[in-house]
Amino acid sequence: MPALGADMESGRLLEWRVSAGSLVRPGDVVAVVETQKGAIDVEIFLEGTIEDLVPVGTELPVGGLLARVRGMHEPATAASPQAAAAAVAAPAPAPARVAAGHEGTRAAAIPAAQAFMSAPQASTRIKASPGARRRAHALGIDLAALRGSGPDGSIVLQDVEAGAPTGEAPREPAAAPARRFDPAQMRAAIAAAMGRSKREIPHYYLTLAVDFAAADRWLAAFNAERPPAERLLPAALLLKASALALRAVPQLNGFWRDGAAQPAPAVHVGWAISLRGGGLVAPAVHDADRKALPELMAALRDLVQRARSGGLRSSELADPTVTVTSLGERGADGVQGVIYPPQLALIGFGRIAPRPWVADGQVLARPVVHVSLAADHRASDGHLGGQLLAAIDAALQKPEGL
Repeated sequence: MPALGADMESGRLLEWRVSAGSLVRPGDVVAVVETQKGAIDVEIFLEGTIEDLVPVGTELPVGGLLARVRGMHEPATAASPQAAAAAVAAPAPAPARVAAGHEGTRAAAIPAAQAFMSAPQASTRIKASPGARRRAHALGIDLAALRGSGPDGSIVLQDVEAGAPTGEAPREPAAAPARRFDPAQMRAAIAAAMGRSKREIPHYYLTLAVDFAAADRWLAAFNAERPPAERLLPAALLLKASALALRAVPQLNGFWRDGAAQPAPAVHVGWAISLRGGGLVAPAVHDADRKALPELMAALRDLVQRARSGGLRSSELADPTVTVTSLGERGADGVQGVIYPPQLALIGFGRIAPRPWVADGQVLARPVVHVSLAADHRASDGHLGGQLLAAIDAALQKPEGL
Protein backbone atom coordinates (compact mmCIF):
# COMPACT_ATOMS: atom_id res chain seq x y z
CA MET A 1 0.00 0.00 0.00
CA PRO A 2 1.73 3.15 -1.17
CA ALA A 3 1.99 6.23 1.04
CA LEU A 4 -0.06 8.94 -0.64
CA GLY A 5 0.63 11.74 1.79
CA ALA A 6 1.61 12.45 5.35
CA ASP A 7 -1.97 12.05 6.48
CA MET A 8 -2.48 8.54 5.11
CA GLU A 9 -2.21 5.56 7.45
CA SER A 10 -4.06 2.87 5.50
CA GLY A 11 -6.06 2.21 2.35
CA ARG A 12 -8.64 -0.25 1.04
CA LEU A 13 -8.27 -2.03 -2.28
CA LEU A 14 -11.28 -1.24 -4.48
CA GLU A 15 -10.29 -2.79 -7.78
CA TRP A 16 -7.55 -4.60 -9.60
CA ARG A 17 -6.94 -3.30 -13.12
CA VAL A 18 -4.82 -6.35 -13.92
CA SER A 19 -5.11 -10.06 -13.33
CA ALA A 20 -2.63 -12.37 -11.64
CA GLY A 21 -0.02 -13.33 -14.21
CA SER A 22 -0.36 -10.11 -16.22
CA LEU A 23 2.73 -8.47 -17.64
CA VAL A 24 3.09 -4.98 -16.17
CA ARG A 25 5.36 -2.07 -17.06
CA PRO A 26 6.36 1.13 -15.28
CA GLY A 27 3.56 3.67 -15.41
CA ASP A 28 0.73 1.15 -15.75
CA VAL A 29 -2.25 1.72 -13.47
CA VAL A 30 -2.76 -1.63 -11.78
CA ALA A 31 -5.18 -0.93 -8.95
CA VAL A 32 -7.57 1.53 -7.37
CA VAL A 33 -7.36 2.12 -3.63
CA GLU A 34 -9.69 4.08 -1.40
CA THR A 35 -8.14 6.62 0.94
CA GLN A 36 -9.51 9.40 3.08
CA LYS A 37 -9.11 11.64 0.04
CA GLY A 38 -11.07 9.40 -2.31
CA ALA A 39 -10.23 6.66 -4.78
CA ILE A 40 -6.72 6.86 -6.22
CA ASP A 41 -5.28 5.07 -9.25
CA VAL A 42 -2.14 3.22 -8.20
CA GLU A 43 0.72 3.05 -10.68
CA ILE A 44 3.45 0.46 -10.82
CA PHE A 45 7.15 1.18 -11.16
CA LEU A 46 8.50 -2.26 -11.94
CA GLU A 47 8.45 -4.43 -15.03
CA GLY A 48 7.54 -8.06 -14.78
CA THR A 49 4.69 -10.43 -13.98
CA ILE A 50 2.32 -9.46 -11.20
CA GLU A 51 1.36 -12.22 -8.76
CA ASP A 52 -0.12 -12.87 -5.34
CA LEU A 53 -2.79 -10.19 -5.55
CA VAL A 54 -4.64 -9.60 -2.30
CA PRO A 55 -8.45 -9.81 -2.52
CA VAL A 56 -10.53 -6.77 -3.42
CA GLY A 57 -11.83 -5.15 -0.27
CA THR A 58 -8.66 -5.79 1.71
CA GLU A 59 -7.61 -2.92 3.95
CA LEU A 60 -3.89 -2.54 4.51
CA PRO A 61 -1.66 -0.16 6.42
CA VAL A 62 0.78 1.97 4.45
CA GLY A 63 3.63 -0.36 3.50
CA GLY A 64 1.43 -3.46 3.52
CA LEU A 65 1.89 -5.88 0.63
CA LEU A 66 -0.70 -5.59 -2.17
CA ALA A 67 1.02 -7.89 -4.67
CA ARG A 68 4.37 -9.14 -5.87
CA VAL A 69 6.11 -8.52 -9.17
CA ARG A 70 8.34 -11.23 -10.57
CA GLY A 71 11.14 -9.84 -12.67
CA MET A 72 11.32 -10.59 -16.38
CA HIS A 73 14.13 -13.09 -15.93
CA GLU A 74 13.13 -14.57 -12.59
CA PRO A 75 11.79 -18.14 -12.62
CA ALA A 76 8.23 -18.69 -11.57
CA THR A 77 7.81 -19.83 -8.01
CA ALA A 78 5.17 -22.05 -6.53
CA ALA A 79 3.61 -19.26 -4.60
CA SER A 80 0.53 -20.48 -2.82
CA PRO A 81 -2.74 -18.61 -2.86
CA GLN A 82 -2.36 -18.36 0.88
CA ALA A 83 0.77 -16.24 0.50
CA ALA A 84 -1.13 -13.08 -0.15
CA ALA A 85 -3.49 -13.68 2.70
CA ALA A 86 -0.54 -14.31 4.98
CA ALA A 87 1.01 -11.08 3.85
CA VAL A 88 -2.22 -9.27 4.66
CA ALA A 89 -2.40 -10.78 8.09
CA ALA A 90 1.23 -10.11 8.90
CA PRO A 91 2.25 -6.82 10.44
CA ALA A 92 3.29 -4.16 7.97
CA PRO A 93 6.98 -4.40 7.13
CA ALA A 94 9.26 -1.79 8.55
CA PRO A 95 9.49 1.19 6.22
CA ALA A 96 12.45 0.89 3.89
CA ARG A 97 13.12 4.06 1.95
CA VAL A 98 13.70 3.39 -1.69
CA ALA A 99 16.59 4.98 -3.47
CA ALA A 100 14.55 7.41 -5.49
CA GLY A 101 11.01 8.29 -6.36
CA HIS A 102 9.73 10.17 -9.37
CA GLU A 103 13.04 11.57 -10.56
CA GLY A 104 14.34 10.88 -7.11
CA THR A 105 11.80 12.47 -4.81
CA ARG A 106 9.55 9.71 -3.56
CA ALA A 107 10.42 7.93 -0.36
CA ALA A 108 7.70 5.35 -0.10
CA ALA A 109 7.99 2.72 2.57
CA ILE A 110 8.07 -0.43 0.46
CA PRO A 111 10.61 -3.26 0.28
CA ALA A 112 12.03 -2.71 -3.18
CA ALA A 113 12.57 -6.35 -4.12
CA GLN A 114 9.06 -7.50 -3.37
CA ALA A 115 6.49 -4.79 -3.37
CA PHE A 116 5.21 -3.45 -6.64
CA MET A 117 5.75 0.16 -5.64
CA SER A 118 9.44 0.74 -5.93
CA ALA A 119 11.98 2.96 -7.58
CA PRO A 120 10.38 4.17 -10.78
CA GLN A 121 12.06 3.80 -14.11
CA ALA A 122 10.81 7.00 -15.70
CA SER A 123 12.79 6.46 -18.86
CA THR A 124 10.76 3.35 -19.73
CA ARG A 125 7.37 4.62 -18.68
CA ILE A 126 4.76 4.65 -21.40
CA LYS A 127 3.16 8.07 -21.68
CA ALA A 128 -0.62 7.75 -21.88
CA SER A 129 -3.63 9.69 -20.66
CA PRO A 130 -5.69 8.16 -17.83
CA GLY A 131 -8.65 7.72 -20.19
CA ALA A 132 -6.46 5.93 -22.69
CA ARG A 133 -5.15 3.59 -20.00
CA ARG A 134 -8.64 2.73 -18.81
CA ARG A 135 -9.88 2.10 -22.35
CA ALA A 136 -6.85 0.00 -23.21
CA HIS A 137 -7.43 -2.08 -20.11
CA ALA A 138 -11.08 -2.54 -21.01
CA LEU A 139 -10.18 -3.64 -24.54
CA GLY A 140 -7.26 -5.79 -23.48
CA ILE A 141 -4.81 -3.76 -25.59
CA ASP A 142 -1.12 -3.54 -24.73
CA LEU A 143 -0.16 0.16 -24.68
CA ALA A 144 3.35 -0.74 -25.81
CA ALA A 145 1.91 -1.81 -29.17
CA LEU A 146 0.39 1.62 -29.87
CA ARG A 147 1.88 4.79 -31.32
CA GLY A 148 0.89 7.96 -29.46
CA SER A 149 -0.37 11.07 -31.21
CA GLY A 150 -0.63 13.24 -28.08
CA PRO A 151 1.87 15.71 -26.61
CA ASP A 152 5.41 14.29 -26.53
CA GLY A 153 4.14 11.16 -28.23
CA SER A 154 1.78 10.23 -25.41
CA ILE A 155 -1.02 7.80 -26.14
CA VAL A 156 -4.48 9.35 -26.08
CA LEU A 157 -7.95 7.83 -26.22
CA GLN A 158 -8.16 8.10 -30.00
CA ASP A 159 -4.98 6.05 -30.37
CA VAL A 160 -6.50 3.26 -28.31
CA GLU A 161 -9.74 3.31 -30.28
CA ALA A 162 -7.76 3.20 -33.51
CA GLY A 163 -5.83 0.21 -32.25
CA ALA A 164 -8.90 -1.74 -31.17
CA PRO A 165 -9.43 -5.01 -33.04
CA THR A 166 -12.06 -4.84 -35.78
CA GLY A 167 -14.84 -7.31 -36.40
CA GLU A 168 -14.96 -8.18 -32.77
CA ALA A 169 -17.13 -6.65 -30.11
CA PRO A 170 -14.98 -4.94 -27.49
CA ARG A 171 -15.11 -6.35 -24.03
CA GLU A 172 -17.32 -4.31 -21.78
CA PRO A 173 -15.33 -2.62 -19.07
CA ALA A 174 -15.83 -3.78 -15.55
CA ALA A 175 -17.98 -1.62 -13.36
CA ALA A 176 -15.85 1.20 -12.02
CA PRO A 177 -15.62 1.60 -8.27
CA ALA A 178 -17.33 4.54 -6.68
CA ARG A 179 -15.00 7.52 -6.69
CA ARG A 180 -16.84 9.77 -4.30
CA PHE A 181 -15.04 10.85 -1.18
CA ASP A 182 -16.41 11.20 2.30
CA PRO A 183 -16.18 14.88 3.33
CA ALA A 184 -15.90 13.87 6.97
CA GLN A 185 -12.99 11.53 6.24
CA MET A 186 -11.37 14.20 4.08
CA ARG A 187 -11.65 16.73 6.91
CA ALA A 188 -10.18 14.22 9.35
CA ALA A 189 -7.20 13.70 7.03
CA ILE A 190 -6.63 17.43 6.69
CA ALA A 191 -6.95 17.88 10.44
CA ALA A 192 -4.34 15.20 11.08
CA ALA A 193 -1.84 16.64 8.60
CA MET A 194 -2.30 20.27 9.63
CA GLY A 195 -2.22 19.39 13.33
CA ARG A 196 1.05 17.55 12.81
CA SER A 197 2.42 20.50 10.84
CA LYS A 198 1.68 23.00 13.58
CA ARG A 199 3.06 20.70 16.26
CA GLU A 200 6.28 19.79 14.49
CA ILE A 201 7.18 22.61 12.12
CA PRO A 202 8.33 26.02 13.37
CA HIS A 203 6.81 28.19 10.66
CA TYR A 204 7.95 31.65 9.65
CA TYR A 205 6.05 33.84 7.25
CA LEU A 206 7.00 36.45 4.65
CA THR A 207 4.86 38.46 2.24
CA LEU A 208 5.58 40.61 -0.79
CA ALA A 209 3.28 42.78 -2.93
CA VAL A 210 4.06 42.21 -6.61
CA ASP A 211 3.12 44.46 -9.54
CA PHE A 212 1.29 42.16 -11.97
CA ALA A 213 0.95 44.75 -14.76
CA ALA A 214 3.66 43.36 -17.05
CA ALA A 215 2.31 39.84 -16.70
CA ASP A 216 -1.24 41.09 -17.25
CA ARG A 217 -0.30 42.85 -20.51
CA TRP A 218 1.64 39.86 -21.78
CA LEU A 219 -1.24 37.54 -20.91
CA ALA A 220 -3.77 39.72 -22.77
CA ALA A 221 -1.57 39.79 -25.88
CA PHE A 222 -0.97 36.02 -25.74
CA ASN A 223 -4.67 35.22 -25.45
CA ALA A 224 -5.93 37.78 -27.97
CA GLU A 225 -5.72 35.57 -31.07
CA ARG A 226 -6.36 32.23 -29.44
CA PRO A 227 -9.59 30.27 -28.94
CA PRO A 228 -10.81 29.91 -25.33
CA ALA A 229 -9.48 26.37 -24.99
CA GLU A 230 -5.92 27.52 -25.69
CA ARG A 231 -5.89 30.64 -23.54
CA LEU A 232 -3.83 30.95 -20.40
CA LEU A 233 -5.01 31.94 -16.94
CA PRO A 234 -2.86 33.90 -14.47
CA ALA A 235 -2.50 30.67 -12.49
CA ALA A 236 -0.17 29.27 -15.15
CA LEU A 237 2.16 32.25 -14.81
CA LEU A 238 2.09 32.08 -11.00
CA LEU A 239 2.90 28.38 -11.11
CA LYS A 240 5.79 28.76 -13.54
CA ALA A 241 7.23 31.77 -11.68
CA SER A 242 7.13 29.76 -8.43
CA ALA A 243 8.78 26.75 -10.04
CA LEU A 244 11.60 28.80 -11.54
CA ALA A 245 12.14 30.56 -8.21
CA LEU A 246 12.39 27.22 -6.44
CA ARG A 247 14.97 26.08 -8.97
CA ALA A 248 16.97 29.21 -8.13
CA VAL A 249 16.50 28.75 -4.37
CA PRO A 250 16.47 24.95 -4.04
CA GLN A 251 16.84 24.98 -0.27
CA LEU A 252 13.06 25.55 -0.04
CA ASN A 253 12.14 22.72 -2.41
CA GLY A 254 12.22 19.38 -0.64
CA PHE A 255 11.59 17.70 2.68
CA TRP A 256 12.56 17.63 6.33
CA ARG A 257 13.50 14.05 7.15
CA ASP A 258 15.70 12.35 9.72
CA GLY A 259 16.48 15.63 11.40
CA ALA A 260 17.76 17.42 8.31
CA ALA A 261 16.58 19.25 5.21
CA GLN A 262 16.72 17.17 2.03
CA PRO A 263 16.40 19.32 -1.10
CA ALA A 264 14.64 17.54 -3.95
CA PRO A 265 16.39 17.06 -7.30
CA ALA A 266 13.27 18.07 -9.25
CA VAL A 267 10.53 20.67 -8.84
CA HIS A 268 7.17 18.92 -8.51
CA VAL A 269 4.68 21.59 -7.47
CA GLY A 270 1.66 20.43 -5.49
CA TRP A 271 -1.18 22.70 -6.66
CA ALA A 272 -3.92 23.09 -4.04
CA ILE A 273 -7.37 22.32 -5.48
CA SER A 274 -10.57 22.83 -3.50
CA LEU A 275 -13.13 20.07 -3.90
CA ARG A 276 -16.85 20.31 -4.25
CA GLY A 277 -18.33 19.28 -0.95
CA GLY A 278 -15.36 20.55 1.02
CA GLY A 279 -11.74 19.71 1.51
CA LEU A 280 -8.79 19.99 -0.84
CA VAL A 281 -5.99 18.04 -2.40
CA ALA A 282 -2.64 19.17 -3.79
CA PRO A 283 -1.53 16.81 -6.57
CA ALA A 284 1.82 17.32 -8.23
CA VAL A 285 2.55 19.06 -11.49
CA HIS A 286 5.72 17.16 -12.29
CA ASP A 287 8.79 19.10 -13.44
CA ALA A 288 6.86 22.36 -13.41
CA ASP A 289 10.03 24.40 -13.95
CA ARG A 290 10.68 22.66 -17.27
CA LYS A 291 7.22 22.86 -18.81
CA ALA A 292 6.07 25.59 -21.20
CA LEU A 293 3.14 27.74 -20.12
CA PRO A 294 0.57 26.06 -22.44
CA GLU A 295 1.69 22.69 -21.11
CA LEU A 296 1.30 23.89 -17.52
CA MET A 297 -2.16 25.27 -18.29
CA ALA A 298 -3.21 21.94 -19.76
CA ALA A 299 -1.79 20.10 -16.76
CA LEU A 300 -3.69 22.33 -14.34
CA ARG A 301 -6.99 21.87 -16.18
CA ASP A 302 -6.46 18.11 -16.23
CA LEU A 303 -5.60 17.95 -12.53
CA VAL A 304 -8.59 20.06 -11.49
CA GLN A 305 -10.95 17.91 -13.56
CA ARG A 306 -9.59 14.63 -12.21
CA ALA A 307 -9.34 15.88 -8.62
CA ARG A 308 -13.04 16.77 -8.65
CA SER A 309 -14.31 13.76 -10.58
CA GLY A 310 -11.89 11.08 -9.37
CA GLY A 311 -8.89 9.67 -11.17
CA LEU A 312 -5.83 11.14 -9.47
CA ARG A 313 -2.78 8.91 -9.62
CA SER A 314 -0.59 7.71 -6.80
CA SER A 315 2.53 9.49 -8.11
CA GLU A 316 0.65 12.80 -8.20
CA LEU A 317 -0.14 12.56 -4.49
CA ALA A 318 3.20 11.11 -3.38
CA ASP A 319 5.57 13.33 -5.35
CA PRO A 320 4.96 17.04 -4.48
CA THR A 321 8.13 18.74 -3.26
CA VAL A 322 6.35 21.99 -2.35
CA THR A 323 2.77 23.26 -2.25
CA VAL A 324 1.38 26.34 -4.01
CA THR A 325 -2.06 27.73 -3.25
CA SER A 326 -3.80 30.46 -5.22
CA LEU A 327 -7.04 31.92 -3.96
CA GLY A 328 -8.19 33.03 -7.41
CA GLU A 329 -10.22 36.04 -8.41
CA ARG A 330 -12.82 35.64 -5.68
CA GLY A 331 -10.47 34.87 -2.84
CA ALA A 332 -8.91 36.98 -0.13
CA ASP A 333 -6.11 39.49 -0.66
CA GLY A 334 -3.53 37.15 0.81
CA VAL A 335 -2.97 33.77 2.46
CA GLN A 336 -0.73 32.57 5.29
CA GLY A 337 -0.50 28.86 4.59
CA VAL A 338 0.29 25.80 6.68
CA ILE A 339 3.14 23.65 5.40
CA TYR A 340 2.20 20.12 4.32
CA PRO A 341 4.67 17.85 6.15
CA PRO A 342 7.35 16.83 5.47
CA GLN A 343 7.67 19.58 2.84
CA LEU A 344 9.81 22.63 3.59
CA ALA A 345 7.61 25.43 2.31
CA LEU A 346 4.26 26.62 0.98
CA ILE A 347 3.81 29.53 -1.43
CA GLY A 348 0.53 31.45 -1.46
CA PHE A 349 -1.04 33.93 -3.87
CA GLY A 350 -3.96 36.21 -3.03
CA ARG A 351 -6.36 37.56 -5.62
CA ILE A 352 -5.04 39.90 -8.27
CA ALA A 353 -6.74 43.25 -7.81
CA PRO A 354 -6.13 46.93 -8.76
CA ARG A 355 -4.20 48.77 -6.06
CA PRO A 356 -2.42 52.13 -5.73
CA TRP A 357 1.22 51.60 -6.78
CA VAL A 358 4.13 54.06 -6.85
CA ALA A 359 6.03 53.96 -10.17
CA ASP A 360 8.35 56.63 -11.57
CA GLY A 361 7.40 58.98 -8.75
CA GLN A 362 3.68 58.71 -9.46
CA VAL A 363 0.86 56.88 -7.76
CA LEU A 364 -0.82 54.70 -10.35
CA ALA A 365 -3.49 52.02 -10.35
CA ARG A 366 -1.84 48.66 -11.02
CA PRO A 367 -2.95 45.02 -10.75
CA VAL A 368 -1.20 43.72 -7.65
CA VAL A 369 -0.89 40.24 -6.18
CA HIS A 370 0.28 39.54 -2.63
CA VAL A 371 2.69 36.61 -2.54
CA SER A 372 3.38 34.83 0.72
CA LEU A 373 5.81 32.20 1.91
CA ALA A 374 5.39 29.84 4.85
CA ALA A 375 8.70 28.09 5.47
CA ASP A 376 10.24 25.67 7.95
CA HIS A 377 12.60 27.60 10.23
CA ARG A 378 14.60 24.45 10.92
CA ALA A 379 15.69 24.42 7.28
CA SER A 380 15.91 28.08 6.31
CA ASP A 381 15.62 31.61 7.57
CA GLY A 382 13.95 34.81 6.46
CA HIS A 383 16.89 35.93 4.32
CA LEU A 384 16.60 32.87 2.12
CA GLY A 385 12.84 33.12 2.06
CA GLY A 386 13.11 36.71 0.90
CA GLN A 387 15.29 35.56 -1.99
CA LEU A 388 12.58 33.18 -3.09
CA LEU A 389 9.89 35.88 -3.08
CA ALA A 390 12.23 38.25 -4.95
CA ALA A 391 12.83 35.55 -7.56
CA ILE A 392 9.07 35.11 -8.05
CA ASP A 393 8.70 38.89 -8.45
CA ALA A 394 11.53 39.03 -10.98
CA ALA A 395 10.03 36.21 -13.04
CA LEU A 396 6.63 37.90 -13.20
CA GLN A 397 8.21 41.17 -14.39
CA LYS A 398 9.53 39.33 -17.47
CA PRO A 399 6.64 37.06 -18.43
CA GLU A 400 8.06 36.48 -21.90
CA GLY A 401 10.79 34.43 -20.20
CA LEU A 402 8.41 32.11 -18.38
